[in-house]
Amino acid sequence: MATTSARTLRLLSLLQTHRFWPGPELAERLEVSERTLRRDVERLRELGYPVDAARGSAGGYQLGAGAAMPPLTVEEDEAIAMAVALNGAAQLTSGPLAEASVSALSKVVQVLPPRLRRRAEALRAVTDDSPFARAPEVRADVLATVAQATRDEERLRFRYTAAAGSAPGEDRGRHVEPHRLVTVGRRWYLVAYDLERQDWRSFRLDRLREPAGTRARFRPRSVPGGDPAAFVRQGLSRWEREDERMVAVVDAPAADVEKRLGRWASVVAVDETRCRIEMAARDPAWLVFSLGTCGATFRLESATDGVRAAVADWAARLASA
Repeated sequence: MATTSARTLRLLSLLQTHRFWPGPELAERLEVSERTLRRDVERLRELGYPVDAARGSAGGYQLGAGAAMPPLTVEEDEAIAMAVALNGAAQLTSGPLAEASVSALSKVVQVLPPRLRRRAEALRAVTDDSPFARAPEVRADVLATVAQATRDEERLRFRYTAAAGSAPGEDRGRHVEPHRLVTVGRRWYLVAYDLERQDWRSFRLDRLREPAGTRARFRPRSVPGGDPAAFVRQGLSRWEREDERMVAVVDAPAADVEKRLGRWASVVAVDETRCRIEMAARDPAWLVFSLGTCGATFRLESATDGVRAAVADWAARLASA
């Protein structure tokens, strides 16, 4: 069950559809009892939201007609954080989920106090997304279903389309115990224990379809290595085809490099002032770009021919500038 504050926001969102909700139907949508629903309605009224109630067998709730919504009460840093988070969600995804993020941001901005609304609108107006790569499209309903099953420790079934060149039959149905959602770059991954293969797997959410909870609970297992994000990165390095790879020693502390590249690279300290990074990607230019963002000198220990050629090309062009 959602927390009280999250449930109250969900209730407000449903009521703002400007339709009459029968009490039992609204309680079912929120997964609460009708008694809890009445308490949540009272909480909205205390916050200043006019909620009309009709009693009897055909009773239900709706927002008062023509009533102005009171402003959302948040601090300035909270308002900016919401704007940044929703902008980030729109940039991390594409398609309907990105559109939903923009829509949600618009609704949040509308109920901010005037001063904070001007600041949030200013942030949105002067910010442009310049992605290094296009985000694969992830459906909002897929993300929501997978996230809920993961949180509730509920076994999950879905259809999955494997990458081109994978073994035959890789697109058949899957039955898993979901463990964690991980973002790498602009892609979403589900880390899960595959019950048919009896092994851990990571699944790209843009290739996953028709997810459905099974109502079967499970006792969580320990992901290999204990770090879901590291498990996904290791799998990408091992299984992605036509990858460019490199290992480099960077003249900067591991903690500093980890902050910049920790989501995409394996970073290990050599000593207090140097670290070794290991990365893989399909585009060698991305690896060279990543090295450049470290803000320090580096030495390639090993690299594919594509990476070495890209480093030489960038070095010549930057030197000539």
